[in-house]
Amino acid sequence: MGSGRRHPNVVNIDELETRESVHGRRFASSRKQLGAASGGRGIGCSWFEVPPGRTAFPRHFHCANEEALFVLQGEGTLHLGDATVEVRPGDYATLPVGPAHAHVLINRGVSPLRYICFSTMLPTDLVGYPDSKKVLALAIPAPVSDERDGGPWIRLIVPAASGLAFYDGEDTDPNAETAEGRRP
Repeated sequence: MGSGRRHPNVVNIDELETRESVHGRRFASSRKQLGAASGGRGIGCSWFEVPPGRTAFPRHFHCANEEALFVLQGEGTLHLGDATVEVRPGDYATLPVGPAHAHVLINRGVSPLRYICFSTMLPTDLVGYPDSKKVLALAIPAPVSDERDGGPWIRLIVPAASGLAFYDGEDTDPNAETAEGRRP
């Protein structure tokens, strides 16, 4: 194992690259992907640090992948469905699929909020964003990992109410004849 790693399925958080994400004054986080780095394929795990007053992601829900959070340090407010729950170190929260479990975790403390996020890693998922009324469609090659070649097969964000009907844009009568018996 020339990489200096103890084992391909064991990683220390200090060995991982930090990915920073900042979008305006509301969204900011630092992330380290433990699951992918340790060879995880069916269960994802990421360490997050969120500055005071910020959140990592907009309120959302998954249609396929279930998530869970374990708070390590700091204080936050978890909006989960219709409930608002204050969370602190040692709290574990399950975030089931579906719109009734739309969620967002906001750092309401004065110090960084650090937590671990776990998730199933199904290669196809739809993610709803109820506040901005958009939908993310995602399909990635299995097994899921950061090292997949070519990126996602589909990654599309669209308005939830696009106004399109299912057959809009489809050639519904490619070989049909007109009422007079002729092809168009």
